[in-house]
Amino acid sequence: MIYDGDENDNDERSRDDPIGETYIPLNAVDLSQSAVSWKYLQPCKDSRGKLGELLLSLCYQPNIGRLTVTVMKAKDLKAKDITGSSDPYVKIWLSYGTNRVEKKKTNIKMRTLNPIYNESFIFDIPWEKIREANLEVSVMDFDKVGRNELIGRVLLGCRSGPMETRHWNDMVTKPRQQVAQWHLLKD
Repeated sequence: MIYDGDENDNDERSRDDPIGETYIPLNAVDLSQSAVSWKYLQPCKDSRGKLGELLLSLCYQPNIGRLTVTVMKAKDLKAKDITGSSDPYVKIWLSYGTNRVEKKKTNIKMRTLNPIYNESFIFDIPWEKIREANLEVSVMDFDKVGRNELIGRVLLGCRSGPMETRHWNDMVTKPRQQVAQWHLLKD
């Protein structure tokens, strides 16, 4: 398994994230040779969908400095309620570096692990600040009594994990186009 061990990836609060894995049968390796072998990484089997997945669409309009984030839907969320379900909503924080600037939230979807939101939010981000901006997108379980619980989150920006960075870079290089992608939630 290959891990994202970069100390500059804004993952201060979590362990290294698996990027992918590949298998090499040791009986096929000739240790007397110093051969170089390239292998494609596959998604990690044990980490896929552990907390659920979130489908997000990003659209940036650089001429007016507007980012539209559409929270489309989630699937296979981890149950947080005693009933085996959750009451999920999505919270989005816009940050510049470590400074949180603005928060938006979706409506709560009651008793579901596969909510459909289709809710859009607009953030004003000038073109000259797009590289230092990031979005912390958290899927929360609403509780009437006590604190709401985190189901999972994803950090989007140009210095986040590889899949998240790809989505962010696609958004920047395809201005005025909606770019949608599924993201694995992390704890």
